[in-house]
Parts: sequence; C-alpha cells; structure tokens
Amino acid sequence: MTSAWPPSPSTRPRTEPHEQPRFPRCCPGTPSRRRRLPVNRVTEPAPKSPRFALVVVSGAWGAFWGTWSALLPAVLERADATPGELGLVLTAVPAGAMPAMGLVGRIAVGREHRMLLLTAAALALGMVTLSGVSGLGGLGIALFLVGATSGALDVCLNAATARAERVSGRPLFRAVHAAFPVAVIAAAPLTGLARQSGMSIRAVLLLCAAALLGSVLPLVGPAAKDHAWRRADPGGRATPHWRAAWLWGAAIGVLGGCVLVVENAVEQWSVLLLEEDKGASAVLASAAPAVYMAALTVSRLVVQRLPPLRTRHLGALAAVGGCGGFAWAALAPTAGSSLAGFAVSGLAFGPLMPALLSHAGQQDPSGYTVSVVSTVSYGAFLVSPLLVGSLTNWMSLPGALACLASMAVPLLGAAVGARVRPGWGQPRH
Repeated sequence: MTSAWPPSPSTRPRTEPHEQPRFPRCCPGTPSRRRRLPVNRVTEPAPKSPRFALVVVSGAWGAFWGTWSALLPAVLERADATPGELGLVLTAVPAGAMPAMGLVGRIAVGREHRMLLLTAAALALGMVTLSGVSGLGGLGIALFLVGATSGALDVCLNAATARAERVSGRPLFRAVHAAFPVAVIAAAPLTGLARQSGMSIRAVLLLCAAALLGSVLPLVGPAAKDHAWRRADPGGRATPHWRAAWLWGAAIGVLGGCVLVVENAVEQWSVLLLEEDKGASAVLASAAPAVYMAALTVSRLVVQRLPPLRTRHLGALAAVGGCGGFAWAALAPTAGSSLAGFAVSGLAFGPLMPALLSHAGQQDPSGYTVSVVSTVSYGAFLVSPLLVGSLTNWMSLPGALACLASMAVPLLGAAVGARVRPGWGQPRH
C-alpha cells in the first residue's frame, strides 16, 4: 500500500482564499480557533475641540454668582428677614451641591458634554425658580436646587475640560478657571447699576438664565459626538478603580480645599476686616475681594502662556506666597498694605487649583478623579465660614484670619512628597 501522507495535489484539501485553515485541537502548539485577519478600519477624525465654548460657559456661570452676591441686599429686603436668618438659608447652597457633585461625577464619565448641557439647563431652571420666591422657606428650597445644579455643573465643566486637554494636548484649565472670577468682578457692579435703574430681581435673574443657556448652545455638537471624543482620547476608554480614584482624588481635593478655605475667607470677611479693623471707607473696603480675584485671574492667564510648571512648585508657591500674603493682609496695620497682601495671595494661589485638576485628568483617562477632586475641594465652602466663626469666639477677626495661614502645612507637605503615583487600572480596549 502506498502512504496516504503527504496527499497528492489532487486529494489535498483546498481552502478558499478568504478562509483560514482549521487546525485540529490535538496538535500541540497550534491554535484551536480560527485566527482573524486584521481589518483596516477608517479612523474618524477627532471632533472639533470646544475650548472657547467651555471658557464661555465658565464665564456665564461666574456672572450668575457675581450677580447673586450683588442682589443679596435686595433679596434680604424682599424676604423681610434678618441677616442671620438669610445666612442660615444660604447654607442650602453647599448642602445641595455636595451630594449632587458626588452623584453626577460618576454619571458623567464618558458623556461630559451631554451632562454639561443638562446641568446648565437645570441651573437655568433653578435661576427662574429663584427669581419668583420671596419667603424664607421657598428661598431655601430654591437655593438648594441652585446649589445642587451649580455643583453638578462644576463637576461636568471640569470633566469636559480635562477631556479637552487630553484630546488637544494643550492646557485649558487655567483659561476656564480665569473666566469665572473675571465674570464675577464684571457682573457685580453691572448688577448694582441695574438695581439703580429700577430693574427687578426677577428680570436680572431671568437675564442670567438666558445668558447661561446661550453659552452652552455651541456644546450641542460635541454632546452629540461624545462617543467620537472617547475614541479620540489618547488615554483610551477606561473604567476607573472607584476606590483608588476616591482615595487619590480625595488627597488632591484636600490640597485644593486648602486654597478654597482661604479664598472663601477673602470673599466673606475681607470687607468687614478692612472696615472695622483697618479703618477703611466702604468703597475702599469693598475693593478687597475684587483685588484678590483680579490677581487670581492675572496669574492664571500668565501661567497659561508660560512653559508648563510642575504642580509641586506651584504648591510650594501657594504655601509660601499665598498663605504668607493672606496672613500679612490679616495683620497689616493699614488698609493699603492689607490690599497688597490680598493681591500677593491671589497671585500665588491662582495657578494651583487648575494645575491640580489638570494633573488629576491626566492620571485618570475616565475623568472620574477630576469629579472627586471637585467634590472634596468644594467642602471648603462649608468648612471655611464655620472655622472662622468658631475662631472669632476666642480671638479677634484679624487673628482668626491669620490662623488660616496654617493651610500652608499640607501644601508644603504635598510639595515635598509629590513623587507618589496612584495605581490606576489599565484602560480596557
């Protein structure tokens, strides 16, 4: 008998050109499944980056809060309440923001632009509701809604900015965060002029709602292409390790909270400090928050144009210059030197918070850690007034504010130990 192996050409099994030959499972070293040939896919171009649109949204959001701060005397008169009662009702804003930020941060992973549109529309609805209430009960409910939607917008704006940075490869956080204080500074005096001309609270707030809705219209296109943004992201689609993201995000958020504790103290106590302890006039004292915000904005815009600086260097600058300048502003003998201290503090603090958010966005491609940083750092708006209020029971207001310079300790500690790296999960392809 002749050998059946190798088979003759006439008996050798044929395979189609597009079909791979099958290998028996018993043969060692050979795959048991058919190997797939690589398929050439046409890559879609990355969608246009909405960089300018995000800056505009931040400006419209800041314009609302600048308007609201200038409307507080009129709101107090309409509610027929005492300043203490109004202050208690105003705590509804952070009370609504904190849980909303934690919830929306998880939902917004991978759909940042869509969620930014929804939260902006919800905040505009909150403004409309706020414009029509007068009693303290209705005002508290409306402020809770505004706080929740504003906190959610904060998280979504930071997450969208982090993704835009990764896709474009260009820094954006400082420009977005610079637009907020600029809008606050511009909106407050304009609101005062509107009140002098006889415009009602309702009309002013409706204008703010319309401006916010108009600012997010350019994001309709990117929101419809969120899936294309995920493909264009150089970090790739990734599911974060939720526990690791919370631990690392909370550590970065605490550092951001140290900055915001001082910033909130400037907004709430600087005018009172200059009037009662420095003998400044009402006009000069009211310039203190504006001086700080202007310095904050200038430093962010200047650093935006410079070569990238290390986050730990910015942390050390904030610890020394920011906290040192604030302590000098609190203890300075004259109003002029106190304003100079606020300016130095704003210049030193300005670049750090955007740098922390940008660092978190680069470490975690999903963007969830940016949401955690935003949520944890926002807790400073609850801690700061309680801390200063408690300290004033034991010492004078300048001494209580000077104690906030202790925020330099964690900032310097983080600058020294900035070599620590988080253990992120690998992107799942």
